[in-house]
Amino acid sequence: MKGKAKIANLYLVLVFFVLYAPIFYLMYYSFNSGGSMRNFEGFTWEYYLNVFKDTRLIIIALNTLVIALLSATISTILGIFGALAIMYVRKMQTKQTLQTLNNVLIVSPDVIIGASFLIMFTMIGIKLGFTSVLLSHIAFSVPIVVIMVLPKLQEMSTSLIDAAKDLGATNWDVLSKVILPYITPGVFAGFFMALTYSLDDFAVTFFVTGNGFSTLSVEIYSRARQGISLEINALSTLIFLITLVLVLGYYFVNQRNAKPSGQGVRKS
Repeated sequence: MKGKAKIANLYLVLVFFVLYAPIFYLMYYSFNSGGSMRNFEGFTWEYYLNVFKDTRLIIIALNTLVIALLSATISTILGIFGALAIMYVRKMQTKQTLQTLNNVLIVSPDVIIGASFLIMFTMIGIKLGFTSVLLSHIAFSVPIVVIMVLPKLQEMSTSLIDAAKDLGATNWDVLSKVILPYITPGVFAGFFMALTYSLDDFAVTFFVTGNGFSTLSVEIYSRARQGISLEINALSTLIFLITLVLVLGYYFVNQRNAKPSGQGVRKS
């Protein structure tokens, strides 16, 4: 058993090394004063300063942040009501069908989703740009929020709702004072995940963005095609660090969510 555990740990270390080595390689050379990704000649902040001096890049970064915040907020609201709708469907077959359809959207290839949105926006006459990117990000973020909120709804005892109604609570009171406080950890987790997905998305955004509007992922791709520039390394490093902070925030929300149930088990 010990031998198998060592092999499993070694395998995990190897997998994480393969995944993270290119990222740390990119980050390492973002500080190279030599201007290349071959020989590290000295430490410099020049490329990070260039990123912050690039007005166009700052505008694109603000576009990306606005899209991410708006899409995460709207998709969180829609995702909460979507999870509630699935939860209170009485027929089990219908409930399972809705959950399957929701999960299919999560695992579907981004290229297919992006191409579908492009065709749809072209057909209905929506101009490619801010609106098309925002709508597409909301669409692929809602299923993520649903899958984060739904388990919390399933954990909640129906006796809480019944007790609130027996005490004279209206449907709005039940939603705002009973259900929402209980599922808050799932809501925050869904929001952080939606925000992270929006910031990182390239494939879908590449299809639905138009002239005069871009996001950081599309801009990095465009600049990378023009040749090696360590400003790309610096920009990618900043995006990675921001994403890391968001993921850590999601992790701590999950930990906070797990503590009450863990304490309850120990008391019993």
